[in-house]
Amino acid sequence: MSYEIIKTEGSAKCALMHTVHGTIHTPVFMNVGTVAAIKGAVSTADLEMIGTQVELSNTYHLHVRPGDEVVKKLGGLHKFMSWERPILTDSGGFQVFSLSSLRRIKEEGVYFNSHVDGRKIFMGPEESMRIQSNLASTIAMAFDECPSSRAGREYVRASVDRTTRWLIRCRDEMNRLNSLPDTINKEQLLFGINQGAVFKDIRIEHAREISGLDLDGYAIGGLAVGETHEEMYETIEAVVPYLPKEKPTYLMGVGTPANIIEAVDRGVDFFDCVYPTRNGRHGHVYTDNGRLNLLNKRFETDDKPIEEGCNCPACSRYSRAYIRHLLKAGEMLGMRLCVLHNLYYYNNLMSRIRESIMNGSFKAFKKQRLEGFSKGLDE
Repeated sequence: MSYEIIKTEGSAKCALMHTVHGTIHTPVFMNVGTVAAIKGAVSTADLEMIGTQVELSNTYHLHVRPGDEVVKKLGGLHKFMSWERPILTDSGGFQVFSLSSLRRIKEEGVYFNSHVDGRKIFMGPEESMRIQSNLASTIAMAFDECPSSRAGREYVRASVDRTTRWLIRCRDEMNRLNSLPDTINKEQLLFGINQGAVFKDIRIEHAREISGLDLDGYAIGGLAVGETHEEMYETIEAVVPYLPKEKPTYLMGVGTPANIIEAVDRGVDFFDCVYPTRNGRHGHVYTDNGRLNLLNKRFETDDKPIEEGCNCPACSRYSRAYIRHLLKAGEMLGMRLCVLHNLYYYNNLMSRIRESIMNGSFKAFKKQRLEGFSKGLDE
């Protein structure tokens, strides 16, 4: 891997990250395909058409079903889902947070009950790395605990210390796995994760500590889990200066178009979020002038596209009125068109962000877009 910053405007940056599965132009939004598929009947051919650079899949969910050993037998995740571009796999660490009623955290790792059939699962740093190695993703994420942003200081401190110990174990196991003859992707990269809830001193101390491990990239985790937007932005501002400038920075699970633009302005390269697919499946679509709810009756006879000038598969051919009809009728096509539009919108937004940084107009672009987004959700 190599990471090359090619232009900056303030803390915002455009970079090229060269990987074994192709070059990633940052800032980039990774389209979330939890179980190796984008929810909403979106294929990998669709992802190529709408300009997706990186697909993101979930380690825990693919371990549960169909099983990472199955994926390895079929040649790894790229072959399994017929996708040649980069893939990032998260570590299963977020499920430590989201499946809190189904798990127990110990120093060795986490004991789960499967959300599918209740069977017992153990996942620690080594297990997460082995699963991700079997999946053969481009980028593997370190196994961590994601504490609630409202957790107490004492708990957060102990959690972060354990996450650091787990990260060292992840690094050592990844190095071992990449040296094995039967490993599919011997160039698999490892990103470490900064945690610390909204305690800036803990965040900074952790960023300094993990920066010394010389990993391939660094993520900021544990945000967008209950804190305010202001707390999120303050945390990003506090942490980014203490992460290696010569490595990519990834803000996990964030967020809205406005969140992304604010984070780019603070030095972030990589993003992912389920918003565009989840909201699309419910008829909520993103535009430069806020988010529209196509189930609103005022769109019943609206013959305009979701957004004028948009070249996505939905806007290129269909009206708001038709897509609303499909949603009301329960036709899957309506959901699919909304998801395609939202993912295209996010991918295109990142392209426009990169272009504005390259030509020195990012600050003006940010101001214009935030003013448009502030028009808000059309209920």
